[in-house]
This record gives sequence, C-alpha cells and structure tokens, in this order.
Amino acid sequence: MKSHQTYVKVRYAETDQMGVVHHGNYAQYLEMARIDWLEELGVSYGSMEKDGIMLPVYEMSFKFLQPAHFEDTLRIETKLMELPRVKIGFEYTIYNQNEQLITTASTVLVFIDSITKRPVRCPQFLLEKLKD
Repeated sequence: MKSHQTYVKVRYAETDQMGVVHHGNYAQYLEMARIDWLEELGVSYGSMEKDGIMLPVYEMSFKFLQPAHFEDTLRIETKLMELPRVKIGFEYTIYNQNEQLITTASTVLVFIDSITKRPVRCPQFLLEKLKD
C-alpha cells in the first residue's frame, strides 16, 4: 500500500521537564503525517472538508519504544493499511535521526458527511489516486 515519509523537528514546547517529548504530542505528529501523505497523493484535506467530507479519528494506538528529545529530527513513515471503504486505516513507524525505531502507532479514521454527520464511503477521487 502507499507509504510516505514525513520529517518533524521536535520543538522545546513539546517536551516535558525531563526533555522528553510528551506523549500527547504524538497525535499531532500523526495528523501532520496523514495530511502530508494526502498532499503527496495530490489531495488537499482542506478541499475535502470544503466538499463536505470530514475524517474524525475513530481509533488510535501507540507503542513508545524509546523517547524522543528536543531538537531530534523524527522520520514518520505513514502506510495505508488497506484500500479504504467507510474507514481508512494507517500504520506509522517513527524513527529518530539515528534511525532508531522509537514509536509505532496506528489510526483508523471514518469518512463523515459534514452536514448529516453520518458515515459515507471513501470519495471516488481518493480511490482513483490510490490506484495510480
């Protein structure tokens, strides 16, 4: 399945008193990686929202293997789990600048109609991009 690399430099504000990235920041890292993944396909998340499709997170899980620190450069590999239907699932591996695996994660998001707030099928234009 389609995968993509995103790079994030850890900011001081994302760390705790021990200089370690606070676990709550990883959800934002994954969001940045997903949006980057979509952009690589030529899909704008902002345009999807304007067209009435939203993607709320349904499930999210992490395994924190090693800590990340201030000024680390993280490489986030985002991989589509399977062709989406009503849900779209991703797996992530996060490495530090030394190529040490520090975190694994997964998310499942649901395609939602912004007006009815009901689940809908994955938009056809996205499925076409995934076939390329």
